[in-house]
Amino acid sequence: MCYGRCARCIGHSLVWLAILCIVANILLYFPNGETKYASDNHLSRFVWFFSGILGGGLLMFLPAFTFIGLEQEDCCGCCGHENCGKRCAMLSSILAALIGIGGSGYCVIVAALALEEGPRCMDASGQWNYTFASTEGDYLLDSSTWSQCVEPKHIVEWNVSLFSILLALGGIEFILCLIQVINGMLGGVCGYCSSRQQVRTCVKMHHCFHPRDKKIKIKPCSTY
Repeated sequence: MCYGRCARCIGHSLVWLAILCIVANILLYFPNGETKYASDNHLSRFVWFFSGILGGGLLMFLPAFTFIGLEQEDCCGCCGHENCGKRCAMLSSILAALIGIGGSGYCVIVAALALEEGPRCMDASGQWNYTFASTEGDYLLDSSTWSQCVEPKHIVEWNVSLFSILLALGGIEFILCLIQVINGMLGGVCGYCSSRQQVRTCVKMHHCFHPRDKKIKIKPCSTY
């Protein structure tokens, strides 16, 4: 099992997820491809929280590129010990993963709140308000009520689709960063790459002394 390769795979996935989050958030500013609603401040207030641009987007590039670069990172060799340096780098990736968890968590929370409140739109009386704010999200299950929003046209479908995408993408990012926390811990304790037997031994933390080597190695005691 190679923890570095796993981290690199997670990093590449986060890059694409972050790009999709940014695109989804930007599209929220242009219902029906028009800019007038943004300039007239007739968009949902949660659009201006930049959850996809910042939380699930730009902030996610930090852990993503950190994970991708782990194969070249060795903490300056950790005083000449390459393996020690690799373990140090894996442990340091946990901090980047926690930053990713914070960013993706922010994206998920804002998207969920936006879906619950609904879009800001003009109703049949010509007033701009949050028509579905009092439904506590029940409008999501009753599409027949969406016609209460007269303008922008199809704004409910627009908001529900894009915020749902942000919710899903943020959730995936959260899970991937959480996996990297575990991966970083195992890589830091067991080494950059380890066999399954070494992983089991490492987790059990059984240290055995090899009679032909002066160094203490983490190996199954039953082999001696």
